[in-house]
Amino acid sequence: MSIWWSLHLRREAASVPLARRLLMGTMETAGVDPDVSYELSVALTEACANAVEHGGAGAPPGPGATAGAYRVTAYLDGETCRIEVADSGPGFPGVEVPAAPAPSDAEHGRGLRLIEELADHVQFGNRSGRGGAVVSFDKILKWKDSPSLLMA
Repeated sequence: MSIWWSLHLRREAASVPLARRLLMGTMETAGVDPDVSYELSVALTEACANAVEHGGAGAPPGPGATAGAYRVTAYLDGETCRIEVADSGPGFPGVEVPAAPAPSDAEHGRGLRLIEELADHVQFGNRSGRGGAVVSFDKILKWKDSPSLLMA
């Protein structure tokens, strides 16, 4: 089974639960194990919160500008879920996120570490040309005993 969706969201805090609910509903319908669904939803929440907080700084203002938006795309394909959150902000400095974990009392950076802990494979990068950060992560799926959606 393959399911994918993409959202173009305003860079507002209220958009984060919308993306999370859509992901949780998709996972429930597909029959994904609730623990895996929850882990992915927390990782998505952190990636979206990062885009909301940092995704428009330095972007050009004005009509038609994408400074006030970010994109969330989710793919469920076979045994894997891949999620990508892309914004139009300044991107990550130096492309890679530092390897050392953020201290527990740090103001920033803990959400990215949480994504790394919850997902099986994570990439942090910058969009070429247009600017902005991209956080993408994959997780191998486990299934409930009785999925809601019949597998074809």
